[in-house]
Amino acid sequence: MRRAGRYCEHVSAAEETPQTPDETAAVPAEDAVRELRFAYVAGVTPGKWTRRWEERMPDVPLRSFMSAEGAQLTVLRDGSADLSFVRLPVDRAGLSVIALYEEQPVVVAPKGHEISVFEEVAFADLSNETFLDVAELGGPEMALQVVASGAGLVILPMSVARHFNVKGTVARQLTGAPTTEIAVAWPSDSTDEVIEEFIGIVRGRTAASSRQPSAQQEKPKKEPKPDRRGPAVKKPKVAQRYAPNPDKGRGKGSRKKGKR
Repeated sequence: MRRAGRYCEHVSAAEETPQTPDETAAVPAEDAVRELRFAYVAGVTPGKWTRRWEERMPDVPLRSFMSAEGAQLTVLRDGSADLSFVRLPVDRAGLSVIALYEEQPVVVAPKGHEISVFEEVAFADLSNETFLDVAELGGPEMALQVVASGAGLVILPMSVARHFNVKGTVARQLTGAPTTEIAVAWPSDSTDEVIEEFIGIVRGRTAASSRQPSAQQEKPKKEPKPDRRGPAVKKPKVAQRYAPNPDKGRGKGSRKKGKR
């Protein structure tokens, strides 16, 4: 085939010269953009931590997703997340775990149940009620659907009951019942400055805290301003014209007076 006064041969794909490894090398890991990924269970609201992160660490993307109760540690084991907000207790083997706060428990009943006339209910007053096992029912969302059908009651953290907000149910604060606790967990061997920065934000440290890695970075020193006064000139010493006064610095009557 002839084009624009020059000959051009068609070369099949099989005859093309293969690229060398240097030409097809992947981007080095150290040059890849570092991002931080965290998971959280239902009931955790990470919005305030995300906003603070974006203000302090705009160069490190932050990605979050909700995990199921049964997968709150799986996401750490399989590498899907760098950190996970979990509901205690958990298996702490190989993990760093920091407890954050306790959750208020509530009892959830079908709409129209007698607990709806109270603001809070004592656990001891529900001894004759039928309680359902949330885990056996496949998690809180499915358990609340069963409660709405009138099969029984469940005890959940208030934040979880509000998150799913299933119609046909009513929730009231529960006293005298064990509380649950939220913690943040991550693999102990993966701790670095990025993770430490996030942990500091979650624990409420300010940007200027000496424990924040970003605050420990050495700031560039300012160059000294030029001295416009010129070189210093020493004043010549002046010979003392009078003898020093021996009474200088003494209090009144410190010098004895002679007889006149």
